[in-house]
Amino acid sequence: MVRVTDRSSKIIMLEYVFKSLSVLAFDVMRLTIWLVLLVAIFVPLERLFTLHPARIWRPQTGVDLAWYFLNSLLPAAFIAMPLALLARVLHGADPGGFYTAMALLPFWIKLLLMLVVNDLGAYWYHRAAHAYPVLWGFHAIHHSAEHVDWLVNTRAHPVDIVFTRLAGLIPVYLLGLAQVTDGRLDPGVVLLMIIGTIWTFFIHANIRWRLGFAEWLVSSPAFHHWHHTNDEHRDHNFAFFFPLIDRIFGTAWLPHYWPPVYGIDGKVPSTLSGQLIEPLTSIRPANPRQTSTSLTGHP
Repeated sequence: MVRVTDRSSKIIMLEYVFKSLSVLAFDVMRLTIWLVLLVAIFVPLERLFTLHPARIWRPQTGVDLAWYFLNSLLPAAFIAMPLALLARVLHGADPGGFYTAMALLPFWIKLLLMLVVNDLGAYWYHRAAHAYPVLWGFHAIHHSAEHVDWLVNTRAHPVDIVFTRLAGLIPVYLLGLAQVTDGRLDPGVVLLMIIGTIWTFFIHANIRWRLGFAEWLVSSPAFHHWHHTNDEHRDHNFAFFFPLIDRIFGTAWLPHYWPPVYGIDGKVPSTLSGQLIEPLTSIRPANPRQTSTSLTGHP
């Protein structure tokens, strides 16, 4: 009887492992297809409209590709847990019929509001990540790139990604713009994440496009490249979608010229494991060139 039980446990465990590996293999295949599409879009654009001349395969390209796969798989698991907890807390809640009214809004209006609310929440976390050494240690991994292109978008510590996404998504759910359910994301949130992913690849791209007046309505490569500069203007342009947020809170900077230099003061490890571990073992001093990271004042 014991042998049968042991054998059954082993079979169940093997089935679980096989299922997990199958899911992982499917996710890796899906991400590989996405990567091929991104390469097909952005590599030609960066060849035709190059801002700063660079080779396609540059130093750290391999590390950034590793970040692409890791950050497409790992943060989602940690984001799911607090969102599931939020689902339980808000289950059945409808204060004054507010959530019912929000649910009746046309989908395109909810999606637009999601974009604004998500960007506003992410803005304040992004700004905090420049102000506090504990958070800056994680965020500095993303800013460490001395050459900015579409693939640099993937270079980010998972902890930084988790906090950024939660800062944007939790207000979206709290305001009833997305339906709270167990086990699946709201369709609007899925579309929000797809749009956000594509757009953040675009604003990191090494292309010299300027969008004219539209640059004050939606973020552009010029707008976000200034956020990556390694001079006194680094602590500007925290919004991912809407530059108006930075204008309202006094952190916008968008001249007619491009930043002369990128990166951070000091260095981060050159390996994936080093970049992953360093922020967990030491606190990196906050940006010594802070001009606008105060959370209570303006520059």
